[in-house]
Amino acid sequence: MQPQILVLKEGTDQSQGKPQLISNINACQLVVDAVRTTLGPRGMDKLIVDHGGKAVISNDGATIMKLLDIVHPAAKTLVDIAKSQDAEVGDGTTSVVILAGELLKRLKPFVEDGVHPRIIIRALRTVSRLAIERIQELAVKIESQSPEEQKELLRKCAATAMSSKLIHQQKDHFSKIVVDAVLSLDAPLLPLDMIGIKKVSGGALEDSFLVSGVAFKKTFSYAGFEMQPKSYNDCKIALLNIELELKAERDNAQIRLDNVREYQKVVDAEWQILYEKLAALHESGANVVLSMLPIGDVATQYFADRDMFCAGRVVAEDLRRTQRACGGAVLSSVRDMKPESLGRCAQFTERQVGGERYNIFTGCPAAKACTVVLRGGAEQFLEETERSLHDAIMIVRRTIKNDAVVAGGGAIDMEISKRLRDHSRGVAGKEQLLVAAAARAFEAIPRQLADNAGLDATGLLNKLRQRHHAGDVWFGIDIQKEDIADNYVNCVWEPAVVKINAVTAACEAATQILSVDETIKNVKGEAPPQMPGRGMGRPRMG
Repeated sequence: MQPQILVLKEGTDQSQGKPQLISNINACQLVVDAVRTTLGPRGMDKLIVDHGGKAVISNDGATIMKLLDIVHPAAKTLVDIAKSQDAEVGDGTTSVVILAGELLKRLKPFVEDGVHPRIIIRALRTVSRLAIERIQELAVKIESQSPEEQKELLRKCAATAMSSKLIHQQKDHFSKIVVDAVLSLDAPLLPLDMIGIKKVSGGALEDSFLVSGVAFKKTFSYAGFEMQPKSYNDCKIALLNIELELKAERDNAQIRLDNVREYQKVVDAEWQILYEKLAALHESGANVVLSMLPIGDVATQYFADRDMFCAGRVVAEDLRRTQRACGGAVLSSVRDMKPESLGRCAQFTERQVGGERYNIFTGCPAAKACTVVLRGGAEQFLEETERSLHDAIMIVRRTIKNDAVVAGGGAIDMEISKRLRDHSRGVAGKEQLLVAAAARAFEAIPRQLADNAGLDATGLLNKLRQRHHAGDVWFGIDIQKEDIADNYVNCVWEPAVVKINAVTAACEAATQILSVDETIKNVKGEAPPQMPGRGMGRPRMG
């Protein structure tokens, strides 16, 4: 008898071989089924309630994947590709998950039949290369046109990104806002953090507007605030990180005095320090004083008497955006204030937006910044609108940087599928079957678009195959007419980089899952038993 050799800790879960691989593929299928129905203009939304009981209604693939508490190690790969697609391109998160899941589903029979995973992976790499080559061949380069034409193109891309979101009814209104917002940023970096999105509940979606400058909610204010002027032209802004109020004494500080006069001197010194700070700010010529820390009632009254506006407890992010937009510096001392350390803007106003008041700075010379103020009914609705705008903003940024577009609506996917099918016929061996199976997988996007809209997917796919075989490369699903149409002419456009990224990520995820043949789950180490604590007056044990 051979003695049993234990290398791993007792109780370690170890599963390997073909059943393990198939179990991983099945786990990924379940994740794909969770987001499958959200694809496209007629996609459904998901309501997800987290541990704290907060409900999120979303149509965005990446958001849903983040909120799903997935514990299966292989299925987490799909969450990662959705996150990477969201970070890299911003849109196409649902497509990338569906594509990866479909590739695995089509290749699963080969795994069951005993084809070695390495052969399948080699075929997948070929598929990825061919698909990307085909996208690059077909991508339509947008020649540098007049600004009006470029704006129109960007608006079409933004509208396509929004057509599957909750706000698709208002996509014309929002696509203008998004394009104007992105074009107002500094090229070529187009920094995302210079676009602020503020949500104000109430009103209709169409009441949302773009401020070409910085806007933030009125902060907590003291008595005397209403006496301050609420608008300036060509104003100077002091940005501070200083408390402008009498500070309470330190808890453990002691001052020993033997008469009242001495005490009065201490009090006067405190007031004197505060008034010196206020006088320095007034002399610097600033009209607007913003501080991250509180500005007290004495300071508020002092500024009101001198026709200056002040706001304390400004959120750090808003103050930073104001500084980047209006210039100047965030000061932590008011001594030696130089004119160049003040920010400048052409106009400052305080405006009522719904139930809130907003401080709005426009005509900022230093950097280009803007703020989108969103209006709408429910809070969840506003949050979903913000996510939809984020996707559209990312798409417009990508289109400006990579000016090549392809037709959406399943057109490019059908064309890739046709290319792979043609290629598979010229390949000998097992790879022929594998590439043909992957070609079927690319049809998942148009099929799902049709399914989600309640159309006859099989009939439409047969029509599309026939059209693409005849050489009509831009034919895809037209949801509005419930038929197929030339999506390039219909202006259903998306940046080529979205598709390239999606294909690359999906193929990588599929290869990664196929290359795992063993899962070892280590048991959790047992915590050492804790000694009972000794209470008051309890005798020492033992």
